[in-house]
Amino acid sequence: MAHQPQTLRRFAPQIAITTLAAIASISAVLYSGRTATALPQSADATLISPYEAAGGFADLVEVVRPAVVNISTSTVQRLSAQPGDQRPGASFPRRHGQEFGFNGSPQMRRFMERFLGDPSHPGPRGPMEGRSLGSGFIIDATGLVVTNNHVIKGADEIEVILDDGRSFPATVRGADKRTDLALLQIESKDTFPHVNFGNSDSARVGDWVIAIGNPFGLGGTTTFGIVSARGRDINNGPYVDYIQIDASINRGNSGGPLFNSSGEVIGVNTAIFSPNGGSVGIGFAIPATAAQHVVEQLRDSGRVARAWLGVEIQAVSRDIADSLGLDRARGALVSRISPDSPAARSTLAPGDIILGFNGKAVKRLRQLPRLVAKAPVGESATLRVWRNEAEITLEIPLEALPGSGQATNTQMSNPAEKLGLSLSMLGTDSRARLGQDHAGVLIQGVAPQSPAARKGLRPGDIILKVGHQSVMTPQDVVNEVDAAHANKGANAVLLLVERNGDQRYVAVRTG
Repeated sequence: MAHQPQTLRRFAPQIAITTLAAIASISAVLYSGRTATALPQSADATLISPYEAAGGFADLVEVVRPAVVNISTSTVQRLSAQPGDQRPGASFPRRHGQEFGFNGSPQMRRFMERFLGDPSHPGPRGPMEGRSLGSGFIIDATGLVVTNNHVIKGADEIEVILDDGRSFPATVRGADKRTDLALLQIESKDTFPHVNFGNSDSARVGDWVIAIGNPFGLGGTTTFGIVSARGRDINNGPYVDYIQIDASINRGNSGGPLFNSSGEVIGVNTAIFSPNGGSVGIGFAIPATAAQHVVEQLRDSGRVARAWLGVEIQAVSRDIADSLGLDRARGALVSRISPDSPAARSTLAPGDIILGFNGKAVKRLRQLPRLVAKAPVGESATLRVWRNEAEITLEIPLEALPGSGQATNTQMSNPAEKLGLSLSMLGTDSRARLGQDHAGVLIQGVAPQSPAARKGLRPGDIILKVGHQSVMTPQDVVNEVDAAHANKGANAVLLLVERNGDQRYVAVRTG
């Protein structure tokens, strides 16, 4: 679809929709040194009836809780004082030869220097580490962890902490910002307790739900409630219809599981609706049916390839339906067709109303983008269309949404084995965005537990330079890595990497 996801609004007048990642400055997660006990290798639970649930969820929680994890991330940021920097503490005035800070206090100056650096030496300041906390859950015995993308976004190091207090480093297997989902791989050969996805489509308003997560960094916390509503739109992009729940969730619950009374994961807790940043009984979870589709692609390729039609659509009002001879307001009205799109190469036309897609009825506008995004790329889709007061059927071959997970040049190679990378050529759109004619090689895949994975490199990152040499093909990367290793005997290679418009140097070990 031509729709682009919108950024989740953190602040609005009176009321805010707030993501749930917790900042470590609020609270630290502390664990006692208790001995780890044997954990079940599967967290399947038997069905609990509403009558049994009235007596508590202790048996269910005991089974599934070992598979719920806390996620701690750290990000190192380097700050430097620049000439003319007007930030507090960047410079101090002098009066009568005496330096002073607030109220002329030398003590205040020393305090500011401790945290902001000596203003008489305006060079680079020391690194500052930011930490954040979130939640996640393990979905297989090898240690694959589902969480939110905003929990691990920009992290230099990721640590997964189990319910029994054990902690392991983890790497990003893949992330999808459009649905705010990420898949991590625990770096361990141990086997882990895990839970299964359930069918969120069968969840009804009023069903019991249990949320487990890491609110405010307190550690594993369990709350319960009911499904309050289905199909909520929180203006966070066109690909998710959220489940609304009244179970108490707060900052730090991000990425944690939402269980049904059978112990199956039917949602990923992601956002809250709140006037003050705390829980007021309105939370939102990504449905399991949407999450599972994304997670499977992240597991298999590290990226999510979405189909698209290339149309702009609008809601069908009663007046529009009457004017076009349609029995009632339904479907999605095509208002514009994007040039060089699958729709442009078909007979679909502006003014058509799309009533069905691949056998499923399109009752509301928001349904169409979700149906298209889940459709297989490269296959034809069947559309039921209302045109000239009659229903017709069209076949349209679907293509990958540009930038959604498939490189323009799909020829894959694995040239940088020392680093754990598979690379491909950059597409034309990516080169135009970078404003460079040649430089740049796309990271198509990152091997789990590889040197590149440990440094936080991800599929979708772009390598601009190896050392001081610009690269434009995967073979250029291989040649420069081999040259650095052979000529200088270096055990690490310096890469200039671009991600989401930001560039940084990353030193990756080669031996």
